[in-house]
Amino acid sequence: MNFHLPHIPERQAKPRNKGLTMMMDKGLSVRQAEDFLSVSENLTDIIKLGFGTSFVTPNLEQKIKLYLEAGMKVYVGGTLFEAFIVRNMFDDYMKLLDKLKLNCAEVSDGSIVMPHDKKCEYINRLSKNFTVFSEVGSKEAGIIIHPAMWTSMMNKELQAGSWKVIAEARESGNVGIYRANGSAHTLLINKILAKVDKDSILWESPIKAQQVWFLKLLGSDVNLGNISYDDVIPLETLRLGLRGDTFFSHLPTELKTANE
Repeated sequence: MNFHLPHIPERQAKPRNKGLTMMMDKGLSVRQAEDFLSVSENLTDIIKLGFGTSFVTPNLEQKIKLYLEAGMKVYVGGTLFEAFIVRNMFDDYMKLLDKLKLNCAEVSDGSIVMPHDKKCEYINRLSKNFTVFSEVGSKEAGIIIHPAMWTSMMNKELQAGSWKVIAEARESGNVGIYRANGSAHTLLINKILAKVDKDSILWESPIKAQQVWFLKLLGSDVNLGNISYDDVIPLETLRLGLRGDTFFSHLPTELKTANE
């Protein structure tokens, strides 16, 4: 940090297991990636090359190399995984991960129908060579998954080899764990937390109000994903209580009462 302030929550040093920030790269150029790393490298743990953008992004391998050299966990989006699976090209997908020298993989079934045992088989196979993120929840608005099914799938995927399970919200933040207006499915989330280790979950939260909601619920070390490249620093200030929405979260009672 640039200077000292008391009553700031201590953040684990990287590489860390909780308090993770996943930035969603939706097609940054190499120069933009360099600029991003120059200011946010120490605040970012994971880079997701969103959905199928890696298929069309120029200078892809050069950009991935930059991220890897900066110590990031890097993976291509789950939608690309599904695009390979629906074409019966899992072996080709594995070859692609090796060609790109990625250290992580995402397994999802948000766009296609996949038996859960088969999904866990993919997770297990990939986990032998990669850090695996698996995503639970549909990308389709209006599809309701019972809370018991959410928790069952999350725990089975962790047992199969996932490092973190991702709670689906899309980049729009209005499906999965959120309602159509972007507000949190409180009952669903609380039931998930009652059955799944909170540090094993990465909550997709692209909207500031969603980030604030989770920080107030679970504290500064909650794992948050689908963060825009220009929201990583603003998110860190939310984590530390240096933005109006979380300003009083970490202050002692005497300072809070003095400002009431």
